[in-house]
This record gives sequence, C-alpha cells and structure tokens, in this order.
Amino acid sequence: MVQGSLVDGRTEAYELICCDCGDSPDLDYLEVSAELRRIRGPYRIAAGVAAYSRHVWLYHQGTRPVR
Repeated sequence: MVQGSLVDGRTEAYELICCDCGDSPDLDYLEVSAELRRIRGPYRIAAGVAAYSRHVWLYHQGTRPVR
C-alpha cells in the first residue's frame, strides 16, 4: 500500500491460513479467533515464509523452522 492505496492491485501483505488449526480461507480476518488472527498475520512474503515454517514446526511437528 502506498499512502493507504493499493499498488498494482496488491497490498504486498499476505495471510497465513492453517486449515489444520481450524482456520478457513472462507472466513474474514475478523470472523476468526484472536489466536487464529495471530497466526494469520498479515506478513510480508519473507516474514510469512518464516512464520509458516515456525508454525508447522511448533504445532504440527513438520520441518525445522527457517531462520
């Protein structure tokens, strides 16, 4: 966003939606619990990748977190 407006139709902010935790892409950000909003973000792309890796490691015993 530049001065509160979209640039090229993108915000450069992304949400992490974990269906395994009970989240759904059909739900608006304000329709999910505070815990799911904390997981969702929003994130910039690099921070989102790191947050996803940490989330999988902590909650789903997946791969090691990206550092």
